[in-house]
Amino acid sequence: MQLLQTILKDVKVLETKGSLEVPVAAITFDSRQVKQGVVFVAVRGVQADGHDFIGKAVEAEAAVIVCEQFPEEVAQGITYVLVKDSGEALGNMASAFYDYPSKKLKLIGVTGTNGKTTSVTLLHKLFRELGYHVGLLSTVQNQIDEDIMPSTHTTPDAVKLNELLAQMVKAGCTHCFMEVSSHAMVQQRVAGLVFAGGVFTNITHDHLDYHKTFEEYIKAKKLFFDQLPKNAFALINADDKRGPVMVQNTKASVHYFALRKVVEFKARIIDNTLQGLHLEVNEIEIWCKLIGAFNAYNLLGAYAVGVLMEEDPMEVLTVLSSLSSAAGRFDYTISDGLITGIVDYAHTPDALENVLNTIQEIRDPNQKVITIVGCGGNRDAAKRSVMADIACRLSDKVILTSDNPRFEEPQAILEDMQKGVKPLDYKKTLSVLDRKEAIKTACMLAETRDIILVAGKGHETYQEVKGVKYPFDDKLVLHETFRQLGK
Repeated sequence: MQLLQTILKDVKVLETKGSLEVPVAAITFDSRQVKQGVVFVAVRGVQADGHDFIGKAVEAEAAVIVCEQFPEEVAQGITYVLVKDSGEALGNMASAFYDYPSKKLKLIGVTGTNGKTTSVTLLHKLFRELGYHVGLLSTVQNQIDEDIMPSTHTTPDAVKLNELLAQMVKAGCTHCFMEVSSHAMVQQRVAGLVFAGGVFTNITHDHLDYHKTFEEYIKAKKLFFDQLPKNAFALINADDKRGPVMVQNTKASVHYFALRKVVEFKARIIDNTLQGLHLEVNEIEIWCKLIGAFNAYNLLGAYAVGVLMEEDPMEVLTVLSSLSSAAGRFDYTISDGLITGIVDYAHTPDALENVLNTIQEIRDPNQKVITIVGCGGNRDAAKRSVMADIACRLSDKVILTSDNPRFEEPQAILEDMQKGVKPLDYKKTLSVLDRKEAIKTACMLAETRDIILVAGKGHETYQEVKGVKYPFDDKLVLHETFRQLGK
């Protein structure tokens, strides 16, 4: 237990009411978790404003209230702390409360629209194989060496984040690789953390339901690099035209990787098949299990991080050649009837196009490509018609279906997608609202050696409808359907 004044030392405090010599048992921004001795931080969120719950926190005997605006009535015996930005304060307080765990290991953040999960997973596996104790914070799962903990967000909230980092330090971890989402930057979830390096994968249209404009989305990503310290590195994909924008104001040392430009870390695809990638990386040839040009970038980025962290380049490449991807990322299986089923998390236009282009590169002319794709509810609606158009353009057969409708009507989402289907593509497009039936339909249509892509949900083992998460695993449904149909 620490004193309030200790955990406030990095916070820009505007005014206080009450004693700062208060022992703090825990910090929370959720009034339901408040009990005696707890600091409640009133954070202004998208769905709710924490200031509306100060009264409940007081009733639950909070020791301290941290807020951007004092309530009209101030309760006796409670300390009130006024700050300019509650989100930033929460991050700095959580970091201090857990004794600055990010300073005690090498923390690397990966940001971008696509490739974050695969990149951090590869890095976690790479450094484990190199003999280190390593932490992982990803969309799929959080991990301390081999111990796996479920993940609910791409980037956890500031309190949970520091708690996990503290657990990693206690377990002897020397490195941690984490995804940094644009939401996390805007919401100050990584405030107070000290990064040893940052990686930019790419940026395409996504999350415009939250950021409203593409420019705001770019700014959110750029914030991460703006805040890197001068002794950190910023590793940028030079093939993305917005890569240089990310580091315009960074204090970190800047390094680039690319497939199409001559830069410090350069790779060339020699061969790309369903068996893997044959690459030339900085004039050294390697074969890797991962498939597709997008994974060539992920592998190259992981190699560059390894070298920038002073690992032996040849040893890094040797380990990378043996690694597999993250769950739900170009996760393929071949049925008894020689039909290839691919499950991928592609839920943005760019990711879907990347996956389908990869399939086009590795298939032979006699193989049909059948794509099952849906779009999530309560998310960027503008991408729905675009994704349907991409699926039609790069597939022989398309089945539009439900993804995670959340609180939207599945049929309405489907109708938005159908707007992207051109008249010439009507004949090869089906709409099957039930996702399980859509997968079954694809399996029935598939013949020997055809390829089925189930896009959108990847590693997820649920389908979210009206606030309830029902069990649903694309890969499991695909396997069961192959077995039932005798394919």
